[in-house]
Amino acid sequence: MAKEKYFYDSDTLSYKKVRLNKSYKIKKGIFLATSILLTSFIGWVVFSQIFESPKQKQQKRELENLELNYSLLNKKLQQATHVLDDIADRDNNIYRMYFEASPIPLEQRKAGFGGVNRYKDLEGYNNSEMIINTTQNLDRLSKQLKIQSESLDEIVTLAKNKEEMLASIPAIMPVKKGNLTRMASGYGMRMHPTLKYRKMHEGMDFSAKKGTSIYASGNGVITRADRSATYGNVVYIDHGYGYETRYAHMSKIKTSKGKKVKRGEVIGLIGNTGRSVAPHLHYEVRYNKKSVNPMGYYFGNLTPTEFVAMQKASMQEGQSFD
Repeated sequence: MAKEKYFYDSDTLSYKKVRLNKSYKIKKGIFLATSILLTSFIGWVVFSQIFESPKQKQQKRELENLELNYSLLNKKLQQATHVLDDIADRDNNIYRMYFEASPIPLEQRKAGFGGVNRYKDLEGYNNSEMIINTTQNLDRLSKQLKIQSESLDEIVTLAKNKEEMLASIPAIMPVKKGNLTRMASGYGMRMHPTLKYRKMHEGMDFSAKKGTSIYASGNGVITRADRSATYGNVVYIDHGYGYETRYAHMSKIKTSKGKKVKRGEVIGLIGNTGRSVAPHLHYEVRYNKKSVNPMGYYFGNLTPTEFVAMQKASMQEGQSFD
């Protein structure tokens, strides 16, 4: 029971009981309740600043873990970039150089992304700088990988063409070494056996027994396989890439026009047809429609010692058979 309160009345010279009206009691109750709520709120704010809730602790751990993972991701991106830089260097200075392709400029490989701000949606957060930096590194790496992938696709195509070209270039002697009786005449000015004057000999003569096999010196397509007044039975092979070879004075042609042939495939037999004075093969190599010395195209089946010996023999002023 609440204590009663009195006041001294000077008019009556006596104490009188204090009588509180209902409105006063309500106001006092509201004031007390407000004070209690305000005090509780202030206490909660102060407490929350000093002590973390379990949920806050969990969120803090998740943020710290996120920052750690982003840091590790950035390191991995840097390592991948260094590896890609090494591949790009080899690509420019080995692969593309070998296949005679222009190197890709560094400015093109390292070019950024122009135009609008691609990372605007990532701005405005406490960790925006970290996230934007990682995203930029990932985007740059992705672009460089795309450029490198396209370059390697080009290298594969060039390699296939190179392989085809190497298989097509005349690279072997058209007669096996063991079947030769002698090197009759090489490339250059020679005395013609029937015309009896010196003239340019635009090929090499290989002396061998009649019926000895003659081989295609490179992959190609037969463009001629018939008889000529000068060459006798003759075969022309278009090897592509500017190369053509001719095989003359055959006793028998063993191929036909339009046929695709492989290096080492038999295309005819040695004979003595046309303007010839003894069984042999007259062999020519032409590059861009001009005759060249066939000696430069025997690297496929001659050792260095054999090459030097044949080169000396071909340079001697010997008898020509055609």
